[in-house]
Amino acid sequence: MPDLPRRTFFATAAATTALASTTRAAANDKIVVGVMGMGGRGTGLSRTFAAQPNVHVAYVCDPDPKRAGAAAEGLEKANKPKPTIVEDFRRILDDKSVDVLVCAAPNHWHAPAGILGCTAGKHCYIEKPCSHTPREGEMLVAAARKHNRVVQMGNQRRSWPKVQEAIQKLHEGVIGRVYFAQAWYMADRGTIGEGKPGEPPAGLNYELWQGPSPRKEFRSNYLHYNWHWFWNWGNGELGNNGIHTIDLLRWGLGAECPIKVTSAGGRYRFKDDQQTPDTHIVSYDFPDGKTATWEGFSCNRGPGGKAFDCLFHGENGTLVLGDGAYTIFDPKGKEVSKEPVKGGDVVHIENFLSAVRGQAKPNSEIALGATSTLLCHLGNIAHRTGRTLHCDPKTGAIQNDPDAMKLWTKEYAAGFEPKV
Repeated sequence: MPDLPRRTFFATAAATTALASTTRAAANDKIVVGVMGMGGRGTGLSRTFAAQPNVHVAYVCDPDPKRAGAAAEGLEKANKPKPTIVEDFRRILDDKSVDVLVCAAPNHWHAPAGILGCTAGKHCYIEKPCSHTPREGEMLVAAARKHNRVVQMGNQRRSWPKVQEAIQKLHEGVIGRVYFAQAWYMADRGTIGEGKPGEPPAGLNYELWQGPSPRKEFRSNYLHYNWHWFWNWGNGELGNNGIHTIDLLRWGLGAECPIKVTSAGGRYRFKDDQQTPDTHIVSYDFPDGKTATWEGFSCNRGPGGKAFDCLFHGENGTLVLGDGAYTIFDPKGKEVSKEPVKGGDVVHIENFLSAVRGQAKPNSEIALGATSTLLCHLGNIAHRTGRTLHCDPKTGAIQNDPDAMKLWTKEYAAGFEPKV
């Protein structure tokens, strides 16, 4: 699979999706769903899926029974049938009545769970980023192809009508040739402190929580969110929130894999256990004279307090795309037009369910999601090695740097190695 050009992934996506969707006979077929990872994101997704017509959330799963129980109670309070609570998501895969696996577990579970889901015949909705390493992204695409499954990543802006409209205008030349795009993410996160070794929270199956990743002694500042900032399980802010705007930058530029990636930054704000940078600036050069930059400031909320924004610069002006609006400016910076942008998860999930039923193509088919996620991985690899990466424009593979390519994959806990 690493030798298969990424353009082939795009060329085969529509045909493969059509094959996958033949498993659903009609639009009124009930779709049975199991949701894995019942933190805030998974709990929200369980409610959104359950609210869709003719969709039944049959399972909620988490190695922490308190979180799973709270999610099940939430569905009951919303007048939905109480789902079965399971600790191990593989019990969901064993149930042949289940059509869809939703994975909102930590990043290190995304691709391994999706690969197992495809192998078990389930369509998969995988939260961003869709993989923990570049190799996992390749394997997830391969699994979707091999088993003819619909797999969609949770980068919901791909389904927002006004975002689609803005990107279409860029591709139609509203600001001329687009050659530079930039985006950022800002937050005011506090310190994670210095964790102390000890026992996991009562009831938590920490062994199962770690799953595919190498074993680490439990420390008090790992759960339930700070795992994002440790390489063993997370991908830093670039993979946490950066993936959303990285995907938009690539989409608006009409770019696939970069030819050069550079990174600057570090953990500057606090001295604590966090391994990933809180200040991170990544630059991507693409073929045909295009460049994109992403800036992450986890501990600094900038003027105006806006967390997200994307700017596309062209020969005849600039298009600014944020969560609230997209605005077009002429070459002198005068506003030409402004359109409100409204979004959320619902339209993205509706699109996914329509694809499962054979009514539509997924807006973020997994080949698209994997390519955007790859850019996040490359930015992190450039940061971790401290070197500029030169990449194959067809596959993104790092060239002439064996040490950097070691981070293309990772070690796995025995028995959890993903296989296609």
